[in-house]
Amino acid sequence: MNDPTLSRRNFVKSAGAISVASFAILPNIHGQNAPSRKLRVGVMGLKRGSAHIKSFQNATNVEIAYVCDVDKTRATKGAALASKGQKNPLQVVTDFRRILEDPTVDILSIAAPNFWHAPATILACEAGKHVYVEKPGSYDPQEGEWMVAAARKYDRRVQQGTQRRSYASMIDGMAKLHNGVIGTVKYARTWYHNTRDTIGTGNRTGVPDFLDYDLWQGPVPESPYKDNLVHYNWHWHWKYGGGELINNGVHALDVARWGLGVDYPTRVSYQGSRYHFDDDQETPDTGTAQFDFGDVGASWDGSSCHKRSEENLAFCTFYGPGGSVAFDTSGYAIYDSKGKLTDKGKGTSGDVPHFQNLCDAIRDDVPLNQEIAEGQKSTLWCHLGNIAYRTQSVLDIDPQTGRILNNTKARKLWKRSYRKGWQPRV
Repeated sequence: MNDPTLSRRNFVKSAGAISVASFAILPNIHGQNAPSRKLRVGVMGLKRGSAHIKSFQNATNVEIAYVCDVDKTRATKGAALASKGQKNPLQVVTDFRRILEDPTVDILSIAAPNFWHAPATILACEAGKHVYVEKPGSYDPQEGEWMVAAARKYDRRVQQGTQRRSYASMIDGMAKLHNGVIGTVKYARTWYHNTRDTIGTGNRTGVPDFLDYDLWQGPVPESPYKDNLVHYNWHWHWKYGGGELINNGVHALDVARWGLGVDYPTRVSYQGSRYHFDDDQETPDTGTAQFDFGDVGASWDGSSCHKRSEENLAFCTFYGPGGSVAFDTSGYAIYDSKGKLTDKGKGTSGDVPHFQNLCDAIRDDVPLNQEIAEGQKSTLWCHLGNIAYRTQSVLDIDPQTGRILNNTKARKLWKRSYRKGWQPRV
């Protein structure tokens, strides 16, 4: 693409694009709050996006209007999945901006890599679309601030994909925790484990003919293609992702923040390294991030390449003088101070309630369960942990704003540089 710019004025120039003035009146044209109105969705990124398609198919009165991927093979599979049980035809596109040009589309659902989350969300809001954006929702803290600003400026509903906020069992367990079942909560410990293999050493090769690598990079400063980067291993390169802490830690730490009832820490540290393999991975495979709030605390312990199955730790456990509450991925168990099980709640995992909540917010103006401003508070914990790791420092944080104090090196990682023309603007 030649100098793509994150501005409405560029992508509306193509044939059939609607005028700037049209965006402002889209909600009135569509009857935005009509409870019976069918919502039309475009899904961007069709690996995790396949789950988005299925969830919207199981939500009330929703239609998939577009599927989008820079990989032609994924686009074909996504189209086949989205077409099942749907009467009206859908369109398959490579560039998500074609979705934004369509005035009949209500929602952009973003499941592209992390570095696309904020740029695509901001453009979608500007184009009058509501947004479902996968976790973490931003590449760095600055992008998180911009996303919130865009949602406010254009009055759009933006739901972040930390979906446990919509699990009935999680809501039930949190109510008991907040009602004092173990007394005043003092600490939350979160846990992630996996058995990821080496990513090896990438070779500079030609770009596969099914992949638009130029558009895949989008806002990221350009680099030559290598064969162990796309589609998943970008997670382990600082240029594109944030490692396991931002990849999976955000889910558990969001539960921790929810239970503790806090926003921003006062101190953050992260100790660990890439211990298991000598390869291209830059982010740690093992480590512990700690977050101090003065009167309460939280930690995340990650082990990506050794499952530590014998430890069998809970996804997130809260501790208070009366015992503990341990949450797994969809249920909870309550223990007294001697470790005796006193209560438990079972639930089912699944994304549908979270997607349905977005649809209900658009049509009926109900509150979002994970509105982008709240979601980005949890994501910021992970960004701060990574910044602490990368600068080998303990960060002092302003608890009112989440901003880094008195650390010039760390502050430089608050925001990134962009490929020419892709600087987000709000």
